[in-house]
Amino acid sequence: MFRKAFRGLAMIAIAAAAIAMLASTADARVGGGISSGSRGTRTFSAPPSTSTAPYGSPMQRSVTQPGSSTPTPGMASSGGFFGRPGLLGGFFGGFLTAGLLGMLFGHGFGGGLGGFFSFIGLFFQLGLVALIGMMLWRYFQRRSQPAYAGTLYRDGSPLRPAAVGATGLGRGSAPRSDSINITGADFDAFERLLGEIQAAYSAEDIGALRSLATPEMLSYFSEDLAQNASRGIVNRVSDTKLLQGDLAEAWREGDTEYATVAMRFSMIDCMVERAGGRVVEGNPVRPQEATELWTFRRAHGGPWMLSAIQQTK
Repeated sequence: MFRKAFRGLAMIAIAAAAIAMLASTADARVGGGISSGSRGTRTFSAPPSTSTAPYGSPMQRSVTQPGSSTPTPGMASSGGFFGRPGLLGGFFGGFLTAGLLGMLFGHGFGGGLGGFFSFIGLFFQLGLVALIGMMLWRYFQRRSQPAYAGTLYRDGSPLRPAAVGATGLGRGSAPRSDSINITGADFDAFERLLGEIQAAYSAEDIGALRSLATPEMLSYFSEDLAQNASRGIVNRVSDTKLLQGDLAEAWREGDTEYATVAMRFSMIDCMVERAGGRVVEGNPVRPQEATELWTFRRAHGGPWMLSAIQQTK
């Protein structure tokens, strides 16, 4: 009896550790590692492929409704680990919950699923389903997107427009989708915003974030910071460096201008205890890299502000 209970508790601990590992991977850095925000009428359209980011993930949090360019208050998807769409949301979250309940009631991890899966079998099949789903999603993305719509702007040097057909990854590609004539000054602003937003988020400076991001993105940042505070931790991000970037598309909707930029950057990203400063997640000295699509918006002639962050595949 004791041995059976101990085995059940050990399996629960292993499952909890796996869940915590996936959660920390998804929740690290600005934006929580998920796709959030609005891109006007293109919110639910995948950005064109670029050399930096061939595939962009669909929006998981947005106040913009499909078929509309206007954010709708109160329509943002709920936060929280199982509440967010993604690997552990919905279908997969139900599988894990059923397995844990099965262990609690003494039927083993697979007991909550009708006895079909063992502990290892469950995760193997979940991984297989996720892999097949990802392959299908990429297949349909390739069929629905143009082969290339961006032009390389950064490759170890400052972001600057590059001529179509020039030597490099943009060689022979079609002209980029840019109807508002993005300039070098705009790319300087995008790179500056990348660093300033990361720094303000790390400092939990809501006032600074308010001047750098749209109200929608500010609400997501505030939610993520509040969740960190409830866990007694703080996300420390430093030494953000842009490594490569290129313009995916830029367009105008009425008096509002948008620009979506693919950026690969490095940073020091870790979670530390709020009270003692002990590192609980991440590495405080070793930089890690991330590739994301950041969309900026502005009123014509005004300053750029972050309006969306999308993850890449």
